[in-house]
Amino acid sequence: MPETLPDLLSALVRLDSTNPSLVPEGAGETHIAQFVVAWLAAHGIPTELDEAAPGRYSVIARVRGTGGGRSLLLNAHLDTVGTEGMPAPFEPTIRDGRLYGRGAYDMKSGLAACLLALLEVRDAGLRGDVILTAVADEEHASLGMQSVLARVTADAAIVAEPTELQVCTAHKGFTWHEITTHGRAAHGSRPDLGVDAIAHMGRVLGQLESLGRDLQQREPHPLLGHGSLHASLISGGQELSSYPERCTLLVERRTLPGETPEQVTREIDALLAGLAHEPQFYAEHRLTLARDPFGIAADAPIVQTLQRAAGQVLGQPPAVMGQTFWMDSAFLAAAGIPTVVFGPCGGGAHATEEWVDLASAEQCRQILTATIRAFCA
Repeated sequence: MPETLPDLLSALVRLDSTNPSLVPEGAGETHIAQFVVAWLAAHGIPTELDEAAPGRYSVIARVRGTGGGRSLLLNAHLDTVGTEGMPAPFEPTIRDGRLYGRGAYDMKSGLAACLLALLEVRDAGLRGDVILTAVADEEHASLGMQSVLARVTADAAIVAEPTELQVCTAHKGFTWHEITTHGRAAHGSRPDLGVDAIAHMGRVLGQLESLGRDLQQREPHPLLGHGSLHASLISGGQELSSYPERCTLLVERRTLPGETPEQVTREIDALLAGLAHEPQFYAEHRLTLARDPFGIAADAPIVQTLQRAAGQVLGQPPAVMGQTFWMDSAFLAAAGIPTVVFGPCGGGAHATEEWVDLASAEQCRQILTATIRAFCA
C-alpha cells in the first residue's frame, strides 16, 4: 500500500473515476471507492460503503474517540470530470514539484491529505470521533453527499477542495430557470395570423439584461462580490418559413448567502409580469434546480481552529477567501454542520492540463492533522 502522499496521490490518479453522469461510459467511483476501502482496512480503520445509486459508491470511515470530545468530518469527492484532449490523463507525472493528471488538483490531492491525516490520528487517543466521507457524484448532482448525510453527522466539517492554502468561508450558489414564450404558428407570409414567440423572447432577454445590471448595483458580499445572471441556452421555431409558436430559454442565476431560490424566482416572475401588457405576450417560467450558497462566520470554532493550525504550519495566518463556484460544503452546512473549505495549491481544474503542487498538498496534510488534534482533543 502506498504510504507517502506522492505515492498515494499517484495511485488515486491512476484510477479512472470519470463521472458517468457527465461522460457516457465514464468509469464512475466503484474502483476508487474499493481502493480507498482497502487502503483504510490495511491500516486498521473501519469503513463502510454507501451506494447512493446503482454503482455510485461513497466511502465512510471513522476513527472513534474515547468519548466526550467534538467530532470532525473530513470530506473529499471521488469523481472527476472527463478527459477529452488529455493525452495521458491517468498516468501521473511529477515535474518540478508538481504532480500532473486528471483529478490531481480537483480533488484527489485533498483526498490523499485526508486519508493520511486520518491515519496520523488513528492512535492519538482523541476524545472526539474523526470521520471521513469520500463521496460520489460531486461533479454532477451530489448524490453521494446527500446520501451520506442521511447516515453521518459531526460537530464540524472540513471540505478539502483546493483553496491555495487559504481558508474558504463562503461560496456562491446557483439557480436554474426555464422560460418559455408562446406564439402562434402560421405561414411566414401571414403576419396577420402569426405570433412570433422568438421576438417575444427578445423582450425577455432585454429585461434579464437589465436585471443583471441591477445585480451589479446591489450591496456586494465582502468575499464574493455580486450575484449574476446569464442566458445559457435558447431554442425555438419550427422552420424558416413559419412564425415560431414556441421559444425556450435556460437561465442561470448565481446567488449570494442570504439569497433564496424563492426570492430569485419572484424576481423573474415580476420581470415577466411587467411584459404582460405587450400585445399577445405570454410566457411561462419554472425553477428547475437550486443549490444554496454557503457561508460561515469567521469566528466559528472550526474556522478559528483551522486558522491557528495553518498559521503554525505556514508561518503566518492564511488569508480568508470566498469561491465563486459551488461545492458540497453547502449541503453540509444545510445539514447543520459548521463547515469550512481548505485545500492545496495547483491549477487546471476541468482543463486539459491539471496539476497540484506537492509541497502544498503535504502542508495541507499537516494542517488537517493539527486541526483534528486540536478540535477533537
